[in-house]
This record gives sequence, structure tokens and C-alpha cells, in this order.
Amino acid sequence: MSDNLNKLTEKQYQTMSDKRSGKSNIVKNCFMAFLFGGLICTIAQAYSDLLVCRPVKSLIGELDESAVGALTVLFMVFLGALLTALNVYDNIGNIAGAGSIVPITGFANSVVSPAMEYRSEGLILGVGAQMFQVAGPVLVYGTASSVLVGLIYYLIK
Repeated sequence: MSDNLNKLTEKQYQTMSDKRSGKSNIVKNCFMAFLFGGLICTIAQAYSDLLVCRPVKSLIGELDESAVGALTVLFMVFLGALLTALNVYDNIGNIAGAGSIVPITGFANSVVSPAMEYRSEGLILGVGAQMFQVAGPVLVYGTASSVLVGLIYYLIK
């Protein structure tokens, strides 16, 4: 079998690949991404609005705009991580497509998914080492550059 695969020309391979792969419905995919991305953002906005409503204010006190924003981001990251841990986020992603990876919940999914996949290898070498496989470079370079800019600002000031 492997000898036959090695003898394939590029055109033969392309023909086989086209035959096996399905056509993508771009209009449907864009609509689903728009719908689910909007739904995720609507959930975040509803949570944000809930934090500033009168009954919640009486329980937790008045929150300024930055605190409401921070709590909303925290809630959405938690929600994305929870849905990933419950194996629900991948199902949403299969239907929603890009609509599930654009909001902040997609970031949480990119952190939790590798951690769950490698949990059988232990907490340190499995979960700890693989957790930031996808999101790690973004966090490392973002943190390093913010520290560098902060030091430069401190030295200038």
C-alpha cells in the first residue's frame, strides 16, 4: 500500500483528496459563525448588565466600569473553561465554527483543551506542561513585552 502511495503523482493525489473531502458551504459557515459569535457576546453583555442592575448593586455594591469589564472577562473565561472541561465546547465549535474561537471563550478553550488531553500524564508533565501549548506563546510574549514597557516607563518617569 505504501509503495502505491509513493507512486502517486500530485494530480492523482489531488483528485483523490477532492473526492474524499466535502465541499464547504461558505454562506452557512459564515452565518453560523456570526450567530454563535454574537450569542457568546450577547451572553457576556447580559452578564455585564446583570452586574450593574439594582438588585445586584444592593448585594455587592457599586462597581465602576473597569471592574464590571474585568468581572465579565473573568466570567467568560470561566464559562469557556467549564464548557471545555464538560466536553461541550468542542460540540459548540463543530456547529459554530469560527464563531466559537473569536471571543474570549475561545482563549479559555485553547488553554483547557491541551491540559485535559494530557491529564493522564500527571499534573506536572501532563496538565502543567501542556496547558499553554496553544496560548502560551501569546501569554509569554505579551507578559514579557508589558514588563519591558513598564520598566522603560518607570525609568523615564
